[in-house]
This record gives sequence, structure tokens and C-alpha cells, in this order.
Amino acid sequence: MSKRQITIVTLALLLSNAMSGLDATIVNTALPAIIADLHGLRWMAWIVAVFLLGTAVSTLLWSKLGERIGNKASYQLAAVFFVVGSLLQGLAPNMLTLILARGLAGLGNGGMVSLPYIIYADLYARPRQRMQVLGFVSASYSAATIIGPLVGGAIVDTLSWHWVFYLNVPIGLLSAVLVQVFYRQPRRPRPSGPTDTLGAGLMVLGLISLLGGIELIGTASALAVAGCLVVALGAFGGLVHVERRASDPIIPGRLFHDRALVVDFALFTLIWGAFVGFLTYSPMWAQGLIGTTALIGGATQIPSSITDFFGSEAVPELRRRFSPHQVVGLGIITLIIAFVLMVGAGVHAPYWLLLVAGAFEGFGNGACFNELQVKVQQDAAPADVPVATSFSFLIRMLSQTFTTAIFGLLMNRALARGIAHAKDHITMAMMNKLSDAASRSALPQHLLPQMRAILHGGLHQIMGLSLALMLVAGAINWWAQRQARLGQA
Repeated sequence: MSKRQITIVTLALLLSNAMSGLDATIVNTALPAIIADLHGLRWMAWIVAVFLLGTAVSTLLWSKLGERIGNKASYQLAAVFFVVGSLLQGLAPNMLTLILARGLAGLGNGGMVSLPYIIYADLYARPRQRMQVLGFVSASYSAATIIGPLVGGAIVDTLSWHWVFYLNVPIGLLSAVLVQVFYRQPRRPRPSGPTDTLGAGLMVLGLISLLGGIELIGTASALAVAGCLVVALGAFGGLVHVERRASDPIIPGRLFHDRALVVDFALFTLIWGAFVGFLTYSPMWAQGLIGTTALIGGATQIPSSITDFFGSEAVPELRRRFSPHQVVGLGIITLIIAFVLMVGAGVHAPYWLLLVAGAFEGFGNGACFNELQVKVQQDAAPADVPVATSFSFLIRMLSQTFTTAIFGLLMNRALARGIAHAKDHITMAMMNKLSDAASRSALPQHLLPQMRAILHGGLHQIMGLSLALMLVAGAINWWAQRQARLGQA
């Protein structure tokens, strides 16, 4: 491929990444209008959950399909799923249709966000070039998450919520057409054995049961949650048995025999689990404790989005002087600083402290993502690069889903204890209004300090757990770096 072709294909793939970032934020902005129009308040959580579920269960399937029909054709098919799903979401006359269409779009999203990383490995054989491109990947996603709420609000106010989904249709088609015209994929031997259909089915069943059980924590009975987790455990146990005999397993067991790859996967899991704590709860910190508006609370994400790009772009230069584990270690240190600031922040911490913590968090996250994504592809055998890349994406999603549920449990427990201690002076309904600028003024002003102390207790525990995850990640990375030095000696 010529340099011009590579550039055009890269831009086309960046469009898919930007669409994922837009969808992550723009839909949240349109949710109130969707719920009011379709009368689906009790199904609100499923609008988000089913999209994440579709993305998670399909990620590895797209990579395996790419091995058989080629990454180019696999990407085109994923784009079709995403575009058709987006169109059907915009046309949805009721919540059931919207949720089903959103699941279809999620299936396509799994390929549109994971296959590009595999294609980048073909386009940029030199790791340093690939790291530079991954910096732009972070930038496109971060920029999309910043402008998403603004674009979503403008669309809902001037047109209707339907156009939030229609927006994806031309962007997805443009990306697919550019890849079709300009991408020349390298020839590779295709797997000769039968497709691992049973393994794929067990993996999908296990992931759906696991993520479904996690989503039901706190909203359904303990028996229902336990039932989902038991099914997930049985499916994953069967998957391990089936994969040992499959000629072309959906998740090759040899991935977990490589110590370097296992360390990469563990670091991805811990770092992304901690990262979602700041991403989700720093706006609540600003609105509930400091008393900002939703717009100012959301602005806590801007410093991290900016420094995420700089952290990712710094990796190629850092690699000239430092080893991969040292670069990851630097990213982990900056993430630890961010969470130390948040753990040390009291109820009356100033707004600027959130911005400073966000700047550290973004830089560390960008540096770790760029280095680890390339490191996974270098540590894996050439034939395993696609499945290792997709698996690293899958475990990031699973980590975020699991830790989000844990963070929610910590917050709910802190709120319940605080409300019980207040002895009927404070209710959960009052706590719900604390983070909303419009309804906060109706609360008893003399109770606001006590209510903020209750909320701070939950937020403090969440940031403390995030800090603990980062300390564990730092210890694992230090051990892996030490083992690498001993191996070289």
C-alpha cells in the first residue's frame, strides 16, 4: 500500500473509533427525551447495558471471523450491523424495538472498535509508528467524548432524539467505503479446521450470563443474580473443556501459557477497573459536593481527555530511553498520584483539585493504553495477534463492567449507612436531588453539610478502591520488570 492509501485507511478507522466515543456520551444526553417519548423509565438501564453486552460478546467473534474471511470483509460486515442498528434505533416506535436495535448496533460496534487495532498491526509494522497512530486513536475517542454531550444536546433541542442515531449512518458508511476502496490486506493462510461453533456458543452464553448477573446486582433478587453467575461459571467451565480439543479454538489456551501476555492482560484489567472510577464519579463529586451545574461537573473530564492524548503520544519518545515496563510504570505512577489526590480530598476540596487529578489520570491512562496495546501484539505469536488484541479489548470491557458494579455497591452501602445514622432526617430521595443543580435548592439548607458528608463517604471508598487497584498494578508491573531483567541476565 502507498503512503496515501495507508493514511486514508487510518482516517477511516479513526472514524469508527470516534463513533464509539460519540455513542458513549451522546446517547446519555438524549436519554431523558427518549424515555419521555417512549415511556420507558424502567428500561433505561438496558439502553446502555445491551449495547455494552453486544460489544463484549462479539469482540472475539469478529477477530476469529477476520481470520477466516479476512479483516477487511469482517470490518465491512461489522459496519453493516452498526449502521443498520443505528438506523433502526432512530426509527424505533417503542422501547423494545429500541433495545433490540441497540443490541444489533452493539454487535457491530464490537467489530468496529476491535478490528482496527488488528488492521493497524498490518498497516504499521514498526512498533514506534503504531504507537504514534494509537495516540491519534486516543485523541479521536477523547475528542468525541468531549463534543458528544454538546452535539447530543444540540440535536435533541433543534431536531429530535431520533437524529442522535441517524448521525451514525453516514459516518459508518463513509468509513466502510473508504476501507473497501483503499485497504489492501496482506495474504495470510486461513485456518483449515472446522469453526469452533460450540466454543463460541459457550463463550457468548458465559459472557451474557456474567454481564447480566453483574447488571442485576442491587436491582434483582440475590437468587436471580446467583443463578446468572452459576450459569456463567458452568459455561466457562465447559468452554475450557471444549477449547482443549478444538482445532481452532475461539480462545486459544496457549495465550495463558505466555507469562508476558498474562501480565499484560492483568495490567489492562486493573488499570481499566480503576480508570472507570474516576470517569464515572468525578462529575458526581463536582455536582454533589462542590455544588456545580451538570455542565461544569462534566467539564472535569476535559483535562483527562487532553492529557490522555499527550500521554499516548509521549510513548514513542519514552521508548527510546526506557523499557516497556518502565513506560507502563510511569503511567501507573501518574495514575496513583491522581487517586492519592482524590483519596486525600475532603468534603470541601476545591474544584481545581479535580481538574489536576484528572490531568494526571488522563496522562497515565493514555501512556498505559498505548504501551500495553502494542506490547500485547509484540508478546503474542504472529498467528495469535488478532485474538490476543481482541481479548485485551474484551477484558477491558469486563473489568469496567465488574468494577462499576462494585463501585455501585460501595456507594449504595455508604448511602444506606449514612441515611440510617441520620434517623429519618435524610431520605434517599433527598440524596438523589443533591447532585442536581435544579432540585438542590429545594433541599433543607441546614442538612446539606450532613448530606454531602454521606456522599463523600461513598466517593471516598470508591477512590480508595481505585487506588488499591493501581497499587496492585504497580506491584505486578515491578515484578514483571524484575523478571525480565533476570531473564536478560
